[in-house]
Amino acid sequence: MRFLIGFSLFLVAMAVGHFDGGLVSAALADGVPVAGQIGLQEAATPVMEDIVTFHYFLMVIITVIVAFVTLLLAIVILRFNAKSNPVPSTTSHNTLLEIAWTVIPVMILVVIAIPSFRLLYKELVIPTADLTVKATGYQWYWGYEYPDNGDISFDSNMVAAADLQPGQPRLLAADNPLVVPVDETVRVIVTGADVIHSFALPSFGVKVDAIPGRLNETWFRAEKTGTYYGQCSELCGQSHAFMPIEIKVVTKEEFASWIESQKQANAAPVAAGVNLALAAATPAAQ
Repeated sequence: MRFLIGFSLFLVAMAVGHFDGGLVSAALADGVPVAGQIGLQEAATPVMEDIVTFHYFLMVIITVIVAFVTLLLAIVILRFNAKSNPVPSTTSHNTLLEIAWTVIPVMILVVIAIPSFRLLYKELVIPTADLTVKATGYQWYWGYEYPDNGDISFDSNMVAAADLQPGQPRLLAADNPLVVPVDETVRVIVTGADVIHSFALPSFGVKVDAIPGRLNETWFRAEKTGTYYGQCSELCGQSHAFMPIEIKVVTKEEFASWIESQKQANAAPVAAGVNLALAAATPAAQ
């Protein structure tokens, strides 16, 4: 009996700690995990908000079921042991009870399935996109392209520990982060160049495999500016833990300025190459 009471108190403490821990970690973390975190990262997209809501909804159901089963075990131990019940019952069937323990679990599963299907639909059906980016997984870094904005592409590597600047998290900061505008639907096309990778960003509720020779896609709509971090979530080789994902969410004006700067940066090497080619093709003055 003491074990059951202690176990019940432990379950309650774990449930309370999970909820409180999630709130505390959300207050401390904005797009990055923190030490001692129990709950999920703070949601930055509508999809992640629904994932968090569904998660806590399931936590309530799980806690109630575990508490109920623990109570049944306590009743069985106290009322149906040899000392309290020396003459055991010979009842072998109870139609009402058998119907109840079949119908009630089915009803619980239906209650879980309805919001689950709704969430899956929201994740999989991509709305009309305002921006499309392509993420390619390499061993071991990410390559990004902006097909809607001209020939903009760059590689994103992890910042080494010796080069970290104040505020940059170890193993998560990247030298060239993906930049996207706030409050716009971003469609992400994902593929792999060598082995299977996985593009995952917890605060956005995004996780999709990057498979060589195949295009997968997902989407997000960041609701506030900031810097958000993720990692490859597929075991892709010895440096799997060192290919982070860093996404900077900026205002639309800042994004437009960044696009222009990227176009100019990409145009400069091209112009230099054209000038060299013209100089080589021009006959030397006599």
